[in-house]
Amino acid sequence: MSKYLVTGGAGYVGSVVAAHLVEAGHAVTVLDDLSTGFREAVPAGADFVEGRIQDAAQWLDASFDAVLHFAAFSQVGESVVVPEKYWANNVGGTMALLAAMRDADVRTLVFSSTAATYGEPVSTPITETDPTAPTSPYGASKLAVDHMIAGECAAHGLAAVSLRYFNVAGAYGSRGERHAPESHLIPLVLQVALGRREFISIYGDDYPTPDGTCVRDYIHVADLAEAHLLALDAATTGEHLVCNLGNGNGFSVREVVETVRKVTGHEIPEVVAGRRGGDPAVLVASASRAHERLGWQPSRADLAAIVADAWAFAQRAEHDGE
Repeated sequence: MSKYLVTGGAGYVGSVVAAHLVEAGHAVTVLDDLSTGFREAVPAGADFVEGRIQDAAQWLDASFDAVLHFAAFSQVGESVVVPEKYWANNVGGTMALLAAMRDADVRTLVFSSTAATYGEPVSTPITETDPTAPTSPYGASKLAVDHMIAGECAAHGLAAVSLRYFNVAGAYGSRGERHAPESHLIPLVLQVALGRREFISIYGDDYPTPDGTCVRDYIHVADLAEAHLLALDAATTGEHLVCNLGNGNGFSVREVVETVRKVTGHEIPEVVAGRRGGDPAVLVASASRAHERLGWQPSRADLAAIVADAWAFAQRAEHDGE
């Protein structure tokens, strides 16, 4: 049994990873300020500390074997309007966390990074050696943290793995997406099925894709969680390993909408709107490095299964009045 600190462990991905760690028999402490997370998402069996990552030194000591770091603001649009919020929390908070880890002699880190570090892709599928040119302060803040971690590994012998997610979706039991405001396609379409929205907006249907709508790589949140446990084992002293996490194939916006129709049995009215600035036609990951270095292979790549899990969670949340 190992002991782990999970920052942001009351959020969507962090809580699912924390649940997997507890189920694997590890001791888990979740640190979350609940600004975007939910106390009830913290798994039973995990200790919970309500606090900020800037103050991690208060709780982090040498008894911890590693830190899994999810605590970040992640709304792309908001980051454009209030970039200082993202620099202060995502970058400044991580700087404080790295200092706390150094002082406590905790030498292993798994970091929740993002495909937003790449910006407009130069080729598809995207590999870890492709240029990084983020188009939002959110993506830039995550890339800055990746650079900080690389420096920490080189200078102080940190063992670190950054996992760059593509489109995370689905749910794991009682843990699913509850963003406010919601910006991800699958939960937005499910809101139409629930009657919370009249229609789903399709931003552009004239892209160079088979049906004219954008194509994205969707990965089930439970597959994502399993990659984090494998990353803990793969972390190597003095190395900063960066791995993309995706299924390696994409689904168009219209394919997602049609899949929601089939899974839910609801009509989903759609309205075509103009393209949004900065939306690439195709974003698909090459996860070959994760396969080779982590031994990771997603097992829940079927879109209908991903949507079905998200639909079950959305119905439960609707029933509970969330």
